[in-house]
Amino acid sequence: MPARDELLKRLGVDIDAETLRLALTHRSYAYENGGIPTNERLEFLGDSILGFSVTDHLYRKYPDLSEGELAKRRAAVVSTRALAAIARRLGVGECIYLGHGEKVTNGKNKSSILADTMEALIGATYISNSLEEARCLVVRLVGPLLDDAAVMGAGTDWKTHIQELAANRQLGAIHYAVVGDGPDHARTYTATLSIGGVPYGTGTGNSKKEAEQYSAADAWKVLCPEESGVIGSVPGQRESAGGSA
Repeated sequence: MPARDELLKRLGVDIDAETLRLALTHRSYAYENGGIPTNERLEFLGDSILGFSVTDHLYRKYPDLSEGELAKRRAAVVSTRALAAIARRLGVGECIYLGHGEKVTNGKNKSSILADTMEALIGATYISNSLEEARCLVVRLVGPLLDDAAVMGAGTDWKTHIQELAANRQLGAIHYAVVGDGPDHARTYTATLSIGGVPYGTGTGNSKKEAEQYSAADAWKVLCPEESGVIGSVPGQRESAGGSA
């Protein structure tokens, strides 16, 4: 089965071939192919549907949460990091039409491109079906994230949380060991977080900063397993040397 048909199967929706191709057409590909239409208009549409659907779901599911808490949870699951994580899980990157420049710089794994494409796919679902179908897609994709007691790994500064936790528990000094791998145009980094000389978390990302954040999130699973929630679904994480939740 072609990759794009597999993607529709994983999404659980039907999108006509023309609209699907448009949703997966990045501007770099459009520029190199005579200025054909890009997915940016669908992205604009999908962004609005995403925001509304998440807001509606939060309002109905969490009647006791304050406006501030609702806003925090919404911001977390509509963030670039959260959407990119969902896209990676679905294999969206392999299906995007990219220009040569983006291909050689690993554009299929760039968080910004993945997140924008996810929004375009939401918009395409609305165009090919209905608002209700698009809303249901959003709930299926982000619903699990909304149940995380730690307010979702996608919207949390885990390095700061780990630093505060280590200080409160007097665990010792924090150290991130980061190594890079791959060619300069598609380099990935792996960070290992140690506290007091003991390794607790490992994470991989497209930058040193991203790898460190993922390793800190991984360490949080070990140190606070009761609050780890959906952290394990964040891309770039591996089972840590210190154990798993």
